[in-house]
Amino acid sequence: MPDQPHPADDPACRSYPGEGTLVAGSAQGRPEAGVGGLDGPRPRWLRLVSVLAIAAVVGVVAFSGYWVVRLTTNVDSLHLNANGGSGSGVDDRKDRLQILVLGSDTRSGANSGYGPEEDSAGYGQADVMMLLDISADNEHVNVLSFPRDLLVDIPACTDGRGSGSFPARPSDMINSAMRDAGPGCAVDTINAVTGLEVDHFMLADFNAVTELSNAVGGVDVCVTEAIDEPKSGLKLPAGTSSVQGEQALAFLRARAAFGDGGDLGRIQAQQAFLGSLTRKIKDDGTLRNPQRLLGIADALTSNLTVDTALASIPAMVTIADRLKDIDPAKVSFIAVPTVPAADPNRLVLDEPLASELFTVLRSSADLAAPAAGGEEAADAAPGGAPGAASEEPTDNAGEPAATSVPVTVADGTAGADVVASVVTELTGSGYLGAQTIPAPATPLTGVYYGEGFEDAARAVAAALGLPAPVVTADPSVYGVQVYVGADAVGGLDGVTAPEVTDAVNQTADQVSCQDTNPFG
Repeated sequence: MPDQPHPADDPACRSYPGEGTLVAGSAQGRPEAGVGGLDGPRPRWLRLVSVLAIAAVVGVVAFSGYWVVRLTTNVDSLHLNANGGSGSGVDDRKDRLQILVLGSDTRSGANSGYGPEEDSAGYGQADVMMLLDISADNEHVNVLSFPRDLLVDIPACTDGRGSGSFPARPSDMINSAMRDAGPGCAVDTINAVTGLEVDHFMLADFNAVTELSNAVGGVDVCVTEAIDEPKSGLKLPAGTSSVQGEQALAFLRARAAFGDGGDLGRIQAQQAFLGSLTRKIKDDGTLRNPQRLLGIADALTSNLTVDTALASIPAMVTIADRLKDIDPAKVSFIAVPTVPAADPNRLVLDEPLASELFTVLRSSADLAAPAAGGEEAADAAPGGAPGAASEEPTDNAGEPAATSVPVTVADGTAGADVVASVVTELTGSGYLGAQTIPAPATPLTGVYYGEGFEDAARAVAAALGLPAPVVTADPSVYGVQVYVGADAVGGLDGVTAPEVTDAVNQTADQVSCQDTNPFG
């Protein structure tokens, strides 16, 4: 047998590539193991499998990189607030989240086919304005709809893209909040109206609806009678139909076709559409199917503007991951309580019900849970306990003492004995200036406060043993006003918080058929 070469002379043993032909050397002096442990050359099919495996890995990496780049570059972003705020500071993975979803009627760019650009100036009007509220434990989701015709006070806003600053607009339509200064101004408006704090926003245009409905293969909707509504282009037979593309958009935009032809009928139709979409996504396992999810993500991100903190794939995936296991029965669609304004074509908040709903929501995403107040509000009362009088102008926390809070008791009971007892109780609690004023009859008791007196009003309510949701802001009030209504004639213990769950129109597991407008 010939002598084996010394390792130092073997090219395969050289320490770095430049010293020898490692590939050639590595094949010398040792056999290759074949299949089943037999020696011999490596089968060609095994080499092919190895090549294909490497190619597959490279393909997956390249595919993932392509989608990350594509989806990220699809998304446009702006600051969360009109005056430059970039985030609320919550942890999207585990904290309660509130996301404002806006549907713009802009006719610019790819939306030019829906009408001339001058029909929707600036950023466009918010034809859809919904607040998505996700509980910290992912057990409850509320979708709170604001009618586009709702009159609210819009705060002063500055456009993040540099088109200038815009003064406050009292009693203006809520859908115009983002027209001049962008979605950040809509966020600021919702924060001011509700007392909540929006964490993110998503602004979609017409194309987002058409492409999303196509990506999921259509959404089932139901109407009681056939619809042929020229303004939106919606044409549907009576009963259940699957809509996608332009017909899906027409269903969401149609106004004259539903209810009495106003915005509330359209809100119910939009909520039914979203409920059906939720059921379809859940039933099809879309949020667990990467291919389908990418298609939906591509359709959405191509037509989406979000706040800067949400403008990344990981941030969006975090939201999707939290929603994938939500029980549709725990997704509640709510219409903000409203009543007709002096102009019958406009709406205003139905008070005190709207404020009581917002109070409950500030406390918890679970509408069945009691609102924070009670003992917590009592602890905030002057002196640190219910009914405790303070001898100092302010308490230790710097809050105004009872003696410095202007309190009036409005008699909406036509002289019931309870009104005098309310004044006596307030005086004993340190509110020495409390006095009665006559007022029109009212069925419900409420505690109203002017600017700067919210904490004082909550302390007054706690001192009287009233539930926290009866406390409501009213800019026409100076200080705090206890408006005693018919529900308190037998005593303040007859005053209860309203059942805010009545504001829920439907849950996402319910199939509903929309009443059509015979005059639409």
